[in-house]
Amino acid sequence: MADMWQAVPDPAPAPQDRERPVALILGSSAGYGLAATIAGLKRAGIRGIGVCFEKAPTERRSATAGWYRTAATADLARQIGADMTWLNGDAFSDGMKEQVAELLAQRYGGKLDYLIYSVAAPRRTDPDTGTAYASVLKPIGAPHRTKTLVFEDGAPVIREVETAPAEGDDIEQTVAVMGGADWERWIDHLGDRGLLADGFTTAALSYIGSPLTAAIYRQGTIGAAKGHLEATARTLNERLDKLVGGRAVTSVNGAAVTQSSTAIPSIALYVGLLRGVLGDSLVPPIGQLTDLWDQLTGTTPLVLDNDGRVRLDTWELTDDVQAAVADRWHQATTATISDLANLDWFHAEVQRLYGFSVPGVDYHAAVETDTPWPTTT
Repeated sequence: MADMWQAVPDPAPAPQDRERPVALILGSSAGYGLAATIAGLKRAGIRGIGVCFEKAPTERRSATAGWYRTAATADLARQIGADMTWLNGDAFSDGMKEQVAELLAQRYGGKLDYLIYSVAAPRRTDPDTGTAYASVLKPIGAPHRTKTLVFEDGAPVIREVETAPAEGDDIEQTVAVMGGADWERWIDHLGDRGLLADGFTTAALSYIGSPLTAAIYRQGTIGAAKGHLEATARTLNERLDKLVGGRAVTSVNGAAVTQSSTAIPSIALYVGLLRGVLGDSLVPPIGQLTDLWDQLTGTTPLVLDNDGRVRLDTWELTDDVQAAVADRWHQATTATISDLANLDWFHAEVQRLYGFSVPGVDYHAAVETDTPWPTTT
């Protein structure tokens, strides 16, 4: 957490009488949502609400890693005097939406300036119908065979795996979970309560990725959901412009090691090879989300592509970078992978997702795991 905080540049001095903007971060405890929270606190000077879904510690088990990340983020917010509230629960539920609405009305002046939507989940229950939907990672139209990277007893192994195509209502189920329906529901709920400030801005985080992973990602069921998310942005943008002079965009982010991405076949191999090509030029989530906040707040111009998307992935998708990664991809075998990909970096990134490999931490020392959920800072 401290290294992410240090990676964010200090903001330009603001007038002393200017209030911190009120932001809502959905999915605030991990991956890009965590980066959005930390960059928002330090760079954009936000206050407001972070929502995530984490398991508490018990007598027999420690909490999920996101529980402790939230506690650490709350400490950072407290140190800079940011008024942040952290809610733990199902962001898909209307109960959570109403809880947030009440907080905005009672604690944060009744107006929301920014909403960052970074929710990734395997399942969603429709609050209107009670129907439960489950997302799947499948290609569309035909089976897809690809290389993937696994670790067996700590040793890297390249395998080929085949994924069966979507069938039945797989696409519709995945869109119902990972598309724009819940994002739109959040905007409708808060808008109907009159809680959106003039000029309100919302961004949902998305991904396009490389041609090497397109069949399982952008051209697959998850890609269909991302397409729906981007179509939702265009609908919301028109509505918000008329309602409060606001706007809605999707932010297309670059590749990263996250809990969601490591579950997708071929993504681990691709990201390891990408790091092997780019080294430190690979832009981490905290750098990308700092850029996004600068664009959303007007610190730098808001730059959109022809589909109305903020593109934070241009460093990844240049022709020369993709050609170099593709060349290594075709060479990758169990015997060669250690020379082609930065596996030490990749393995350390995966471990850090779950609280390990943090420099300066003695993992043999006893530690208190019964950390309380943070109170409002």
